[in-house]
Amino acid sequence: MTPSFNDLLKQLKKLPGLGYRSAERIALHLLVEKPDSLPALQDSLVHAAARVKRCRQCGNLAEEEFCAICLDERRDRSRICLVEYVPDLVAIENSGAYRGLYHVLHGKLSPMRGVGADDLNLKSLQIRLDEGNCKELILALSNDIEGEATCHYIAETIIGDRPINVSRIGFGLPSGGGVVYANQVTLKSALDGRRAFGS
Repeated sequence: MTPSFNDLLKQLKKLPGLGYRSAERIALHLLVEKPDSLPALQDSLVHAAARVKRCRQCGNLAEEEFCAICLDERRDRSRICLVEYVPDLVAIENSGAYRGLYHVLHGKLSPMRGVGADDLNLKSLQIRLDEGNCKELILALSNDIEGEATCHYIAETIIGDRPINVSRIGFGLPSGGGVVYANQVTLKSALDGRRAFGS
């Protein structure tokens, strides 16, 4: 292929979820099959890059100072669900199971990768908690060592002695999944997160 094509392929492969084959298909689609769609795509990327930013309050995507969720007066403002990334927020929101507010950390503590507390969106969380409206902080972080460490740090350092109920989302067997197919970490989480039957 040409140097320009290879450069495009290299940039596409940097996107999450795209391997060599997927990047190659997209590049060929844009350059060979649908070259007339390139200007619209380019305009959309430039426009989004100029307009989309982080919500000043929660860290979600926004085009104004605050995102649509933070501005929605119908949300339960006594609960904040803490997530690592915006896609986590989107997944919870799409479930329809939660109607409170969110806070996006944009990562988790990871000394091995050089991610410390100052690299996370924690200052605005402290400000929100200082306002005194939050009664429950739901920790919806990943079920791994870094996620667990981040939860402990937040509970001990950020929450401290504030009168806030701190809860952690349950982990365990997926709906329709059998015990025999689950790994040890999933089974441990499922057993640790058990509750009274019928509750």
